[in-house]
Amino acid sequence: MKFGSRTLVAALALGTAVSGLVATGSAVAQDGQDARDALAGAPVQWSKCADDVLAQIPAAQRERVTCANHPVPLDHRKPRGEKITIALMKAPATDQANKVGSLFINPGGPGGAGLIYSAYGSSFFQPEVMQRFDLIGFDPRGVGRSTPLRCFKTEEEANAVFGRMSPVPVTRTEIRDTMDATKDYTDSCAKVAGPLLHHMSTEDVARDLDLLRQGVGDRELTFVGFSYGTLLGATYANLFPQRSRALVLDGNVDPALRTSNGAEYDRQRAQGFELALDAFLKRCDAEGAKCAYSDGDPRAKFDEVRDALRKAPITLPSGQVVTYAGYIGRVTGDLYAPTRFKALAAWLQSIYGVLHPSAALTAQAEPELEKPLANKHGMADVRAGLADAEYLSDDSYYGVNCTDKPFLRIPELFPYVAAKWERESPTFGRQQAASDLLTCASWPVPKPDRYAGPWNKRTKNPVVVVGNYYDPATQYKFSQRMTRQLGNAVLLSVDAFGHCILGDSAGADTAVTDYLVNLKTPAAGQVFQPNVQPF
Repeated sequence: MKFGSRTLVAALALGTAVSGLVATGSAVAQDGQDARDALAGAPVQWSKCADDVLAQIPAAQRERVTCANHPVPLDHRKPRGEKITIALMKAPATDQANKVGSLFINPGGPGGAGLIYSAYGSSFFQPEVMQRFDLIGFDPRGVGRSTPLRCFKTEEEANAVFGRMSPVPVTRTEIRDTMDATKDYTDSCAKVAGPLLHHMSTEDVARDLDLLRQGVGDRELTFVGFSYGTLLGATYANLFPQRSRALVLDGNVDPALRTSNGAEYDRQRAQGFELALDAFLKRCDAEGAKCAYSDGDPRAKFDEVRDALRKAPITLPSGQVVTYAGYIGRVTGDLYAPTRFKALAAWLQSIYGVLHPSAALTAQAEPELEKPLANKHGMADVRAGLADAEYLSDDSYYGVNCTDKPFLRIPELFPYVAAKWERESPTFGRQQAASDLLTCASWPVPKPDRYAGPWNKRTKNPVVVVGNYYDPATQYKFSQRMTRQLGNAVLLSVDAFGHCILGDSAGADTAVTDYLVNLKTPAAGQVFQPNVQPF
């Protein structure tokens, strides 16, 4: 079964299992030389994948792929010290005689489990890429089947803490309970997570990636990173510019802002979601009957419902109760995937119809929607996939973000910041404030080692940056900034909605294929269209 790139199984984004992978019976100031000396020449040992790993991928791929658990240093400053393992999967090039090398893939997050992305290459790449590259997916350190970062010993302990948090705390009680539970969460991380907690930076992952590159026998890295994966790619390009062959960054973060001012970065993330929502509502209005929410003024309708839900839930005819947090969470997640826009519009209209019965849908009083995307309601910059429950068995999302993104360590600021951001970004401001800003204020690694620039090292081949005009999670101006900050980069723009675009725009895909295979740099300034419009 071929999945569209925006409807890929959510397991590719966040869902992983904890069983074994293979079926068997600035943290470092210099260029990582001593780590390479210790581990250079250690090839990745490929073997048959475990049955439960194979069960997650298409049947046609199961005989082709191989898996590995590759050791890397826990602390790259101590390359001969304790080791952790990185889980990998390889889908071999179909034209081995003309193989260029390996292509590593990261889906974002942070915390996105990228292991089985190698088996879904056709969702993102044109056939020539699969012909000429071994595709390699991997779970970064702390994630999934690699050595995981865990803040709880049992799922019951985790649920007891997370169950007291509100994703969009509004009332005094919700705010107090969320703040108290967040402190309990970070306290548990301090007690349970162990030494890995201190080695979760993107720099650590980039240094792991360089060892993986060596382990598969490539002299230079070929890499495609989505969303947060663009920070990984930018970090690698600046730590190892001489080893960067071809890097494609799709759905970009602003690396300088993200690593210098976490609060301002998240504030601008909220603004990016507002821009995407406004564009969605305007497109709905312009589409007329194609969009179930187009009658009247979609913007005014949306705001009216949002403000009503802030005061009290709304019960749909089916008995489903729509809460304020649920409303914002559904919209946040669905903005990632334009394939969900029609159903989202119908759902919004069904809620509006409760407040205004004459406006209720006639043909379908209440549409059935897929489950929410497994992207923490838009908190995680992870590639949109099919619905699944959030996977809470590792804590790498905060492990990475609270290491990379600096925040004031004053949790008591949260209510004031949330109120300010909500005034600026009425739909998404409070939601964004309730994540990293609050959690990282008490994260038990107060002065982490991390890479925060410079970002302008020059790679011998330009980095290709791809950005959508209406990307909610990583707004377009972040891609513009990424291009300016890198020492050698070119920007491809797509007049599209949704988070990331590779696999969904033939023009951009062709340009990227020529670059990956032939190192032909695309002409700067090109603007492409998506294959399918949302309505």
